[in-house]
Amino acid sequence: MADYRIREHPILPIEEQPRFEFAWQGQPMEAREGETIASALFANGIRIFGHHHKDGAPQGMFCANGQCAQCLVMADGLPVKACMIPVRPGMQVEPLEGKPTLPDVQTVPQMQPLQTVEVECLIIGGGPAGLSAAVELGKAGVRALVVDDKHRLGGKLVLQTHKFFGSIDACYAGTRGIDIATKLEQEVRQFENIQVWLNTTAVSVFSDRKVGVLREGRYVAVQPHVLLVATGAREKSLVFKGNALPGVYGAGAFQTLVNRDLVRPTGRLFIVGGGNVGLIAGYHALQAGIDVVGLCEALPECSGYKVHKDKLARLGVPIYTAHTVLSANGEEQVESVTIAQIGEDWQPIPGTEKTFACDTILIAVGLDPVDEFIHKAREFGLPVFAAGDAEEIAEASAAMFMGRIRGLEIAKSLGRDVGEVPPEWHRTAEILKSRPGAVVTEDIPEAETGVFPVLHCSQEIPCNPCISVCPQECIVIEDADCEQSDDIRGLPEYVGEDCTGCAQCVAICPGLAITLVDYRKDPERPIVTVPYELSSETIHEGDAVTVLDTEGAILGNVEVVKVRTPKFADRALLVRVRAPREIAKLIAGIRVQQPWATEPLEVAVERIADDADVDDVGVVCRCEQVTAGEIRALIRAGIRDMNHIKAVTRAGMGACGAKTCTNLIKRLFREEGIPLAQVTENIRRPLFVEVPLGVFAGVATGEGPAEEAPVVHATDVHEGGL
Repeated sequence: MADYRIREHPILPIEEQPRFEFAWQGQPMEAREGETIASALFANGIRIFGHHHKDGAPQGMFCANGQCAQCLVMADGLPVKACMIPVRPGMQVEPLEGKPTLPDVQTVPQMQPLQTVEVECLIIGGGPAGLSAAVELGKAGVRALVVDDKHRLGGKLVLQTHKFFGSIDACYAGTRGIDIATKLEQEVRQFENIQVWLNTTAVSVFSDRKVGVLREGRYVAVQPHVLLVATGAREKSLVFKGNALPGVYGAGAFQTLVNRDLVRPTGRLFIVGGGNVGLIAGYHALQAGIDVVGLCEALPECSGYKVHKDKLARLGVPIYTAHTVLSANGEEQVESVTIAQIGEDWQPIPGTEKTFACDTILIAVGLDPVDEFIHKAREFGLPVFAAGDAEEIAEASAAMFMGRIRGLEIAKSLGRDVGEVPPEWHRTAEILKSRPGAVVTEDIPEAETGVFPVLHCSQEIPCNPCISVCPQECIVIEDADCEQSDDIRGLPEYVGEDCTGCAQCVAICPGLAITLVDYRKDPERPIVTVPYELSSETIHEGDAVTVLDTEGAILGNVEVVKVRTPKFADRALLVRVRAPREIAKLIAGIRVQQPWATEPLEVAVERIADDADVDDVGVVCRCEQVTAGEIRALIRAGIRDMNHIKAVTRAGMGACGAKTCTNLIKRLFREEGIPLAQVTENIRRPLFVEVPLGVFAGVATGEGPAEEAPVVHATDVHEGGL
């Protein structure tokens, strides 16, 4: 039996979970308690979940977040999203081949009255913004209910193994995302006036100002005085040849499988997109022992933090800027990817094609806010606030702080005596949301005596852990261009002569961008301390390792003299190498991947001139398997109404409710030179997620335990909305 589980990880604990059997196509397979059907299938080497009813195209996973419907399978006779439904002992899972059929109904289930719950504030989303708001509401004594569709709180924080940027005081900078999730949950759970419902999906906002939620398989109507939408974001998709093959999926889906479910879903990975999400996903892959064969970014430079890009480059990942993806290649699943350089006209340049063998392509081309609840609440007059990515796409550190602000604002709107939001909170929020600044030339110290840190950080970003932990206060943030001294976007600088070599700055830097050079014992061959967050099995005392400069240029081979694991390093290793004086201060990292692992194939699989219609064969609507060419033809025929396109092609009519394809269709309009002001958008559906019809009659779906939590006010539903 194939086993693709992660057995060892440098950061995440590997805890043995109870195991049981389920069946895939009648064959017994092993699953872990609490994991989803999708994760259990991936752990057993299953990547293809079925074939589409329209053209027989293979189907797999894309979002792993319930936002699309590409992972549908048949579980005990019912079509379900494999990424959202927990696998159960004895469950019979089958691929979805074509359209599903409903099972025969032998008995009529007993209908039950629906429950209504009244609360002062309903928070949709238990991620960094929602939890931070809940803490402020808890302090103010507001009766609030937090609902989240996952089995634990934290949102995307539970997927992040790296240390966070930002401010130590404002948002736990220097602490790993997985640990921040735990801290925020503990804070929320201490308030008796804050309820938490997990495995609970909000489905819509209705005209009577109630919010429908599906809780553990039962429908509940929540009537809040105020609504806070902290639903986060969904990943954008990208149209190219082969984009719907199994093996092409979002970076967030990859992080879910690897860091939440401890499944190794791939052996060779290629990343499309050089923002923070793509760069971080590449790092997480290397931590899990997965080869990252390359990353391409259409812009001339990656849009993510330079320290993220540099970190990936030093580990041996080639980064191709001004490149785009041409095709995912394979019959039933991804076997390779072809990219090409693009010119100033943003078109691929013939002759620059490169193909890389891989089994997975991560799409990390940005995020869209999950904001449909905001619009409906405003339409129906329900007082609504938004925080985090649902309001504005930014880093999780900013989401946490904006959650605090919104929590205080909501408490004030409900009549609590909490005063005004301090002006400095708004300023801190703007700092945390700021985009990366310009890149400057790295400042290498001239000194070659004593011991001191070298700061391989040459881009202004909001981050201050290094200045906060130095016991000698030898590191400061220069903010000569800023009037306020609390601006943490300046570059850090070593200004003292009292460094003791404690290496706390090396350990805490989220970008792994600080090294320590010690000339005290041997000025000609000083000791350099380098941070290292990969498996301890990959590096040992006495090893010869290849060291690189900040941006990944090879400096030479040096000897490892010691590997430390101090408690303050928080699971990171501090690797000491002995290096020649000439390169000691330039060393910024240790190469992990060897060049042969990232070389392209000798012959490119896809050539630009081979297929003039290559841009038209990519899938826009995954649910209904509608291509760009089908939609482009209608646009060129004069259609400007997306509802008309839906009626003709079914694009947007599928199970996901047009969450994935709407922006792709808008992009096609723009590519055809049609201003979006001339385009009529799709009419939004009353329900934002799929809901079994029986739940509106009080029939449980059986997808979760029938656990009941105390409610503030409950009545039968007789009138108004669902």
